[in-house]
Amino acid sequence: MAASALLNIMIKAAQKAGRSLTRDFGEVENLQVSRKGPADFVSNADRRAEEIIHDELLKARPTYSFLMEEGGEIKGTDGQHRWIIDPLDGTTNFLHSIPIFASCIALERNGEIVASTIYNPIMEETFTAERGGGAWLNGRKRLRVAGRRRLSDCVGVTGINSRSATGTAREIRQLSHITPSLAGIRRTGSASSDLAWLAAGRFDLYWEAELSPWDVAPGSLMVREAGGFISDFSGRPDSIRNGEVVAGNEIVQAALLKALKNLSS
Repeated sequence: MAASALLNIMIKAAQKAGRSLTRDFGEVENLQVSRKGPADFVSNADRRAEEIIHDELLKARPTYSFLMEEGGEIKGTDGQHRWIIDPLDGTTNFLHSIPIFASCIALERNGEIVASTIYNPIMEETFTAERGGGAWLNGRKRLRVAGRRRLSDCVGVTGINSRSATGTAREIRQLSHITPSLAGIRRTGSASSDLAWLAAGRFDLYWEAELSPWDVAPGSLMVREAGGFISDFSGRPDSIRNGEVVAGNEIVQAALLKALKNLSS
């Protein structure tokens, strides 16, 4: 795949942040046994990675706006373009030395996501997508969503919101309703990784709620460019704005959407 100049800028920024996270990740196991614990350390690692991405992107495109998990929104003078950044998606995994986390960047143009990258530095996997240009792994392998048509053959992935009793109750109800229809269910702890892996055909379907724009934006483009479908729980293309995701190929996404609607009716 010949990436555009903008996508190459994004890849460079995500990989530079990923190298910083890799160095910090090597220290986390030692911190697990310390009295203070690693929470402050990981928070600092997150901020450092975000600063790296911000500085790299600002240097390349100084007029673009930013929406960042840690730094919030910064208005640029461009008026059309906005970077959406999650420097460390999978913070709890990072905290516990679980190597499923990623540095994520999406580029929004006039309200539409046009390019994205999701980089897992431990697995050395760089997922990329550009609107109309497909989704790719490490610039060499074209991604396609899995083609399974029956829920009973599918492995699904979801998240459980441990910070909200209401959310947890809803998700347990969804799991008890949907899981018996599937071949298996997983939870990775990284929404962007879930979407990237769905685009790669590793997972067949994915649903989750109470997500932030930086959780959804990079992976949503990858799913679409890999031939998949993604919507909110009502079937509208508003996942980035309202934080709800239902994704898969055309057949299983529709079946999952129906199951979720039946559950809430």
